[in-house]
Amino acid sequence: MASPDGFLRFERRDRTYLPVAERVGNFREFTQPLDEEELHRQSTRCMDCGIPYCHSGCPIHNVIPDFNELVSESEWRRALDVLHATNNFPEFTGRVCPAPCEEACTLNLTGAPVTIKTIEHAIIERGWANRWIEPQIPLRRSGKRVAVVGSGPAGLACAQQLSRAGHEVVVFEKNSKIGGLLRYGIPDFKLSKTVIDRRMSQMQTEGVEFRVNSHVGVTVSIERLVYGHDAVVLAGGAEQPRDLPVPGRDLAGVHFAMPFLTQQNRRIGDESAEDHPISAGGKHVIVIGGGDTGADCVGTSIRQGAASVTQLELLPEPPVEPDRLVTWPNWPNRLRTSSSHEEGCARLWSVSTTSFSGKDGRVESLRGAQVEWQTGRMKEVPGSEFELPADLVLLAMGFVRPVQDGLLRRMGVDFDERGNVKADTNDYQTNIDSVFAAGDMRRGQSLVVWAIREGRQCARAVDEFLMGRSSLPR
Repeated sequence: MASPDGFLRFERRDRTYLPVAERVGNFREFTQPLDEEELHRQSTRCMDCGIPYCHSGCPIHNVIPDFNELVSESEWRRALDVLHATNNFPEFTGRVCPAPCEEACTLNLTGAPVTIKTIEHAIIERGWANRWIEPQIPLRRSGKRVAVVGSGPAGLACAQQLSRAGHEVVVFEKNSKIGGLLRYGIPDFKLSKTVIDRRMSQMQTEGVEFRVNSHVGVTVSIERLVYGHDAVVLAGGAEQPRDLPVPGRDLAGVHFAMPFLTQQNRRIGDESAEDHPISAGGKHVIVIGGGDTGADCVGTSIRQGAASVTQLELLPEPPVEPDRLVTWPNWPNRLRTSSSHEEGCARLWSVSTTSFSGKDGRVESLRGAQVEWQTGRMKEVPGSEFELPADLVLLAMGFVRPVQDGLLRRMGVDFDERGNVKADTNDYQTNIDSVFAAGDMRRGQSLVVWAIREGRQCARAVDEFLMGRSSLPR
């Protein structure tokens, strides 16, 4: 350890944001990085615990104490190698991961964990700036062909690993650009799409072929896909949104969150115009759902010039500070306020939406009521009914499973009890020989970091299937 008492000498410091007034006028990233001296201090706060619980908190098991120590010693290039050993895309997780590693950090027992996510982001950005990140081209090719369906984080991680193992990999993407949820679901102010493009260029040099506007089962034959490749990986994500079947749901102006977010990302990416544009400009916006997607809708609505933004959550407001002696090192239920909430948003808790009403077929208001929770059951509070103006309602209540109609049903894969593609985490293989599944399509809606883990593990399983053994890490 560079400083065994760094956690005693230095307070936690993290990245800051541009002022609200400055950042809401555009869709650019607005985090302000720490300088090198401060990063050195923050890395020395790592205690190098005998049992580093941050490892268990991180789904991809980043070797966090090791890269912290290397940063504290200014060994940035070696830190990059350690980081890349477990994570193909630290530039994604360093921006959008909720950092379960920090919740599991031993110093979080006092509420001041090491700024692991910020250090990770600093390592990878220094790597790109210094041109340390180079293509890893295999010395020989196996002669095996693998098709990866979907270019989100699971598909990209799987494709990169398989290409580095020497296989010929083709990624099929139904949209006109690569990235899946990373490109079309996450706003640019959280993840600039140039971050995806530079990594895609590296993968192309390594030998990965990307085919956009290739919707398997629609524009690409399923039969040609299966019989033209030695293995197929389904990594299309969980895209079936949770609906809200209440009176007035069919009124114009009530939309799922993802089309709203996707349209804005397409506008910034100079893609084709929408047939039915959704805009929050000048409108009273209601966002139903308190998770990350809901927060992304809040930030996007504010940047589009909404008259007001209100976010509704069915569950009670969680505590600002959890009882860490009870929850640590597990992920705690606590109030999480995103940068979007700080930009101007009313948040209502324990609220159930009962109906929408409108005029001439367009929504004008939302009716709801307060609820209380008793032993896990929800009960409406008598006399608590209310009405809010609503010109645009965005349903951001999560995703229930992958879309089954089309590719999956025609292919004949089995589904688990939740409607996801059935495959385990040992071999990731479906009921169809040579067809595998990974990421949200297999596990259900989850985090980018979990998708990367599944993509890496699935790649090893495919490599073993094709070659009888594998040197790829899990």
